[in-house]
This record gives sequence, structure tokens and C-alpha cells, in this order.
Amino acid sequence: MKSFAALTPFKRTALAAASMTLAVGALSLPAVAAIVPQGVALAAKQELVRNNGSEVETLDPALVESVGAANLGRDLFEGLTVTNGDGAVEPGVAEKWEQKDPTTWIFHLRKNARWSNGQNVTASDFVYGCQRFIDPKMASPYGNVFGPFLLNGADIVAGKKPASALGVRAIDALTLEVRTAGPVPFLPELMSNPNLGPVHRATIEKYGRDWTKPGNLVSNGPFQLKDWQVNSKLVLAKNPNYWDKDHVQLTQVTYLPVEDENTDVKLFQSGDNDMTYQMPTGTYAKYRQQFTNDTRNSLILGTRYYSFNNRDPLLKDVRVRKALSMVIDRDLLAQRVTADGQTPMYGLMPKGVSGADVSNYEWASWPMDKRVAEAKKLLEQAGVKPGTKLRFAMNTSDYNKKMAIFAASEWKTKLGLATDIESMEFKVLLKKRHDGDYQIARNGWVADYNDATTFLQLVQCKSTQNDNFNCNPKADALIAQASETTDQAKRKQLLTEAAKLVMDDYPMLPLLQYGLPRLVKSYVGGYSLKNPMDHYGSKDLYIVKH
Repeated sequence: MKSFAALTPFKRTALAAASMTLAVGALSLPAVAAIVPQGVALAAKQELVRNNGSEVETLDPALVESVGAANLGRDLFEGLTVTNGDGAVEPGVAEKWEQKDPTTWIFHLRKNARWSNGQNVTASDFVYGCQRFIDPKMASPYGNVFGPFLLNGADIVAGKKPASALGVRAIDALTLEVRTAGPVPFLPELMSNPNLGPVHRATIEKYGRDWTKPGNLVSNGPFQLKDWQVNSKLVLAKNPNYWDKDHVQLTQVTYLPVEDENTDVKLFQSGDNDMTYQMPTGTYAKYRQQFTNDTRNSLILGTRYYSFNNRDPLLKDVRVRKALSMVIDRDLLAQRVTADGQTPMYGLMPKGVSGADVSNYEWASWPMDKRVAEAKKLLEQAGVKPGTKLRFAMNTSDYNKKMAIFAASEWKTKLGLATDIESMEFKVLLKKRHDGDYQIARNGWVADYNDATTFLQLVQCKSTQNDNFNCNPKADALIAQASETTDQAKRKQLLTEAAKLVMDDYPMLPLLQYGLPRLVKSYVGGYSLKNPMDHYGSKDLYIVKH
């Protein structure tokens, strides 16, 4: 998902030949909320405080874009499916589903699914939610990310067909048919995203833009909105009408919008925060020793990268983009600057992703002297002289600042280029990137589902998540070809080729594969290190007696 303020191989629903009818999900599966191990005593007070990294841009599922907003979206709204604490796909509102043919899926909704106001959740709520999300009038930043997977979705986003033509329909109150534009073997996983979930139509029509405010918001997830003080805190309370409420242990969750990692740690130390967003750069070894029982870390399906504005007068020359990428010493960045277990990246795909092989630039194995010499030649050929200034935009964060200073130093000492670094709130950076109002910008992506297509969204010609404004029609054609085949080996070959082809254009600068170095109080149960995408729903967590 998403722009990271936004996970290891991922256990997901596997599909056999597309011509088969598969039952994937069953009534006998266990509840999806927190499972407390036998013998673990729970604290009397089940309240959690967790930092969310920044103030969220929205609580409207149709407009959710960032990791922080998606965290809240999964707590407030439940889709047809959910991912549990280990990242595995499980039934959500849909208690079971089956694939009828390569492009047709049937989801059977549970009878006891309720909105927070007590009303039944029906198939029509999903139809309305999906149509509203894809409707170009919503201008959702994810509309043409997920839309093309659904039948007629791409044409609807482009304004060529009405939202009513979307391949999502209610067969009856508890049965939903989802038709895709081509084979989408990971559809159950895709449908766990808040964007494709249900919304309460009557509430939206009554309150308009104010429907997501406390007192107005009607949700169907394990929690409901209690309080929202912008730039201070957002409080959720357990939803008494949630179908699986008996397995939700937390009665209250407070999300903090703290961007500064050092402040985050101080709140943790003082007992005002149970779960940090991430540790400050270069502090992992120190805090691992200081907080031995509270340190959590694992690699996830995510990419730290810098966006190049391919429309910029200076950066529109591929030789300049290549030179800037070649001289960044990712090993030094990972070992000395972030120093928290993240690994260098020289391509689009992180290790562990399904659907494509990881490929690196050929020069990644060159000695740095050779890389610098080649980069200087490229800049000379492009007519870029030493002393040329670069503009770099980032969101306020000590972590991002140290990475930016490192990159600026690399460009200065090796290429003679100066860098002006501008810091701003995350919401402001999001807008600047989408508007193309930048030259180089800090960026990051955490997978929405475990498949190569979630990362290809970052570099496709017409994707709203392509903040680089690059376009490689040949790569797009390969991706389109891959979307039509049921041969998984052929699909993987095509997507691998597409990723390599587009990255040879240097539309962006990949840096590191995301890790999750954070502090979590030892009394917070349910936090799994097997989670591949940072989907830590509050319903999976609980407070142990301490």
C-alpha cells in the first residue's frame, strides 16, 4: 500500500488451474480476531496506544492512500476478506468464496455481519462501496490502481463507462459476484484492502463530506470512531456490533500522529506509547540492548526509494537519473546510516515478492570508483556541470532527514552537485508528488498484496501512484499481456521482463528493502514477526497482564 509516511514471503490463497471451480474459505475456519494462547492471563485494562507515523489524510475508504490511513481503515472497516496477524488471508464479511471460472468469483456473506449502528451488512453495501471508489468523480488516488483488475474498471476510471458497469453485483443480500478484467489469482487477498470494502450509503448521503467525523461515522469493522483531534490523537472504541466481537480483546485503541522518531521513542520510554512507528536511524543496536524484550524487527515487502520527476528539465534526461542512482552506496546507507537490518535494493522488486524475479542493475556489482567514473561521463554527456543544484522534498522525520543528507553528500562528493532539502508534513508531500511539484522526492511503497503488480503500479504509464511521470509503452504492453494469461510461469516471465525494461529507464531510485525496526511493549500480545506487509490490525492485538 501504499505510500509509507508507506512487508518476507507471504502465505496467501493459492489457486489451481483457472478452469477449475475452487472453494477457498469455509464456514469451519476459526475466528479471525485475536487468539490468546492458553495460559496467557489478560490485563484488566485492554487499551492500546500506538503511533501511526503521521496525521492521516482521510478516513474515507475510497480515498485511503497512505499506510497510516490504511491501518485505520482496516480497524474501522472490514472487507470480504481480511489478513490476520501473520499476513494470511482469512474470511472477513465473506465466510466463504469460490472461483467459477478464470474471471468470476462468488463471495458468500455471513448472516451476522453488522454495521456499528446494528444494521445488516449486505452485498449491496459492497457494490456501492466499490462503485463509489472507482467512480472518477471521487478522484480516488487508488482508483486506477485497483480498478483495472475489475471488469470495466479501467474504462470507468477513464470516464468511458458508468460506475454501474463495474463487474461487482449483488446476486442476493448475502451473495456477491465479482468479475475481473482478466485472471487475478490473488483476488481474495486484493479484496482485503479497505478501498474495496463496504461503506454505509445512508450515512454518506446524510452527512456528505462530514460522514467520517466522530458521531457520524458508521463502520463495520472491529472498532468504531470515538474521537479525532487532528495532529493530536485519534481514538477508536470496540464495536459492540462487530460479528466477531467476542474475539476482539482491546476495548480502546489510540493512534498518535507523531512524525519525529525521537519523540516517538520518548513517549515509549515514558509509558505514553505502547508501540512506536519506527526507530530513529542508527539507534537500532542501542535500543535493542536497552529494550531487549521490547525490540521487534523483520524485513517486509516494501521499497524505500526516491522519485525522480521525469518531466523536470534536468531529470528528463535518463543519463542524469542513471548517474544519480549509480553513485549512492546502498551498502553504506544500510550498514552505517539506517543500521537497522534493511537491505540494499537496485531494482523495483523486493525479495520475497510473488509473480516476478528480483533483478538488479548490472553496475550494482561494480567497484564504486568505476561507478563514479561512469556517472561523471553520463553527466558530462548530458551537459550537467559541477555546482548544479538539485531540489529534494521529504516529509518531516529525523529518519528521512539522515537518509537525505547521506544522498546529498554522495551527490556532492562524487559528482559535485549541490542539494537543497525541503522538509514538510506528510500530507503536503503526498500532494506535491502527485502534482509533480518537485524535482526529487522521498518515497516508499508497502505492498497491498503479495504480487509483482503492486510494485509495477509505481512505474506504469497511467497509474495515479506513478509520481515519477515516466512511461514505457513496451513495458505496459508486457504487463497487459501478463494480465491475460492463466499460465503462471509465463506471467512471471512477462512481469519480470517488464520490470527490468522500465527500470532501465531509471524512473526512480530504489534504495532499501523496508524493515520494521520498532519498539513494542512486551505486554502487547499478538504482534507477529511473520507479518509481511505491516498489516497489524488492532483486532489481533491484546494486553497481557503485567
